[in-house]
Amino acid sequence: MILAVAPNPALDVTYGLGELHRGRVQRVRTVSERPGGKAVNVGRVLHELGERVIVTGMCGGPGGVALQAALDRAGVRADLLDVLPDVRRTLVVQETSGVTTSLWEPGYAPVDPPAAADALTRHVSELLAGADALVVSGSLPPGVDPGLPARLVDAAVAAGVPAVVDVSGPALQAAAAAGGAVLMPNADELAELVGHRPSTPAEAVRAARRLLPPAGRVPAVVLTLGAEGMAVVRPDRVMLAAPPERIQGNPTGAGDAACAAVARQLAAAGSLDAVDWRGLLVDAVALSAAAVLRPVAGEVDVRAYRLWRDQVKVEEV
Repeated sequence: MILAVAPNPALDVTYGLGELHRGRVQRVRTVSERPGGKAVNVGRVLHELGERVIVTGMCGGPGGVALQAALDRAGVRADLLDVLPDVRRTLVVQETSGVTTSLWEPGYAPVDPPAAADALTRHVSELLAGADALVVSGSLPPGVDPGLPARLVDAAVAAGVPAVVDVSGPALQAAAAAGGAVLMPNADELAELVGHRPSTPAEAVRAARRLLPPAGRVPAVVLTLGAEGMAVVRPDRVMLAAPPERIQGNPTGAGDAACAAVARQLAAAGSLDAVDWRGLLVDAVALSAAAVLRPVAGEVDVRAYRLWRDQVKVEEV
């Protein structure tokens, strides 16, 4: 079983329209509302691929009721904590050209942020007893200590469960300093840490090395580079891979699909020492590309994923 932790889940609303014009009234052609947030999207992708998954995290209020009901309808097992006054919404505007604009609410602060973080840590520790891998992904509610993802990884390490962390900003810095988990920054998150946006994959790799502290506390950085593909940065090696072809579509959930692929590989390996990093990279590139073909995050084109998995080429640098 893979445990996906969503500290700050969301209800994702997607508007489809011809072309977005600022300052004008426009008619939306299609509307969809789905359970969202990065870890929820990871859980939905894993469920679509036939993996056993439990989604947990902070929840509450009317939005939390709607989120739980939506996950139930999707067949995704969820065990959420009622510690938030409500659940945020994210709005994605998708134009027929493929251009996507995202508006993300920050979320609602728990009434008692330290108590909420403690409750989630205890809950995750209990669920880890039956887990093969841990995913901690997405933003934190306002007021919650950015060290929370690192605490959850500590619990996974104590339980002997491999973990992957896809967070940003201070939470990413704290997770890197603590070590113990595979880290999954994208180019924007990496730029926030180093103070500038790398202009080439080689520059991004050099920046990603800064997340590898001494003594091997971070086993790997899996760096997502959008249309350029992905890289696995290890203390002793670097591997790069790109999608087998240029893909048009909605890139919103591509990183979450890549995180799902990493979690699958960690769960299959059973420990970080046994991971096939080349196979992990191939799987993550193919699955993230297959997500771009779907109109909403949390879904993948399974047929394309299986086809592309045999076509992704890995370069060691």
